[in-house]
Amino acid sequence: MTQYDDICEEAIANYGLISTDRAAELGVHRKELYDWVKLGRLEKCARGLFRIAHYLPTEYDHYAMAVAIVGGEAWLWGDAVLAMHNLALVNPMRYKVAVKRNVRKALPEWIEIVHRFNEADASEFNGIPCQNLASVFIDSKNTLMMDRLLQAIKEASNRGLINVTDMERLRKEFPL
Repeated sequence: MTQYDDICEEAIANYGLISTDRAAELGVHRKELYDWVKLGRLEKCARGLFRIAHYLPTEYDHYAMAVAIVGGEAWLWGDAVLAMHNLALVNPMRYKVAVKRNVRKALPEWIEIVHRFNEADASEFNGIPCQNLASVFIDSKNTLMMDRLLQAIKEASNRGLINVTDMERLRKEFPL
């Protein structure tokens, strides 16, 4: 396999995205990534982040990209998690991404950093690090309409997005 094949294999498992740091771990230098951009094999998405050009998009790409742009140990947070799950009819203009550290790089306007130092609420959905859905519902208690929130909880439960432990937690918080 060539280095480009290694990059493609890694990127396909990550919504078509590859970071310069991950490429370096695979033995690919930054200059080679930019050469592949010139050849049309890669597209530059953000500073230090590329997407393979022949990747077929999915409905979760935007969420994966938000987390990848921030980088490090970041995870999707709040109403962005509800939007990713297509719950509660939310459509945030800015995706909240939680981090434990300061982020110094310039970010697109559609990404908002939220500082969280406890990963107890961290979860994962389709390979995208995100806030635990039950925690999102509890945090949204005062910001979303209650009937919309209750309907979203029922829908998430029916779709198997909430485990038994989290459902018990939600029953204590909401009139289910």
